[in-house]
Amino acid sequence: MRRAAAAASGLLFGLGLIVAGMTDPTKVRGFLDFAGDWDPTLAFVMAGAIGVHATAFRFITRRARPLLAPQFRIPSRTDIDKRMLLGAALFGAGWGLAGICPGPAIVSLGLGERAVSVFVAAMVAGVWLHSLIRRATAADRSPAEGRPETTTSSPAHGL
Repeated sequence: MRRAAAAASGLLFGLGLIVAGMTDPTKVRGFLDFAGDWDPTLAFVMAGAIGVHATAFRFITRRARPLLAPQFRIPSRTDIDKRMLLGAALFGAGWGLAGICPGPAIVSLGLGERAVSVFVAAMVAGVWLHSLIRRATAADRSPAEGRPETTTSSPAHGL
């Protein structure tokens, strides 16, 4: 059941990305071009997604537990550190240069867009390189730095 729900969610997400135009690099670059011919339509897509999430999150977390899991896994960390800032900067630079972010890139591969394959290959190589570096430096980190983010089963968290 969990796999079927994940597959259905992925298909719905991919369809939403296609309908919203998020798989079109020229549309994404137009959204990021504040100094030129700015295309604000993706801002409406993002605002709609945030609105749906905020509403659904409040509704769903009132339940005692998720439908297909033993507990909610809500991140409890709220700090902003240099690793997060660096990751966000790299993500933003890649998104701005290529006009594609990871989700739409995977969808575009499924649509047969060959130009995206270079982006996805670079993305996979970056994830692999990050995991190698992280493992290699794990011995150098203090126990607090190496500790994974904690989660909670409490549905009391709200937006």
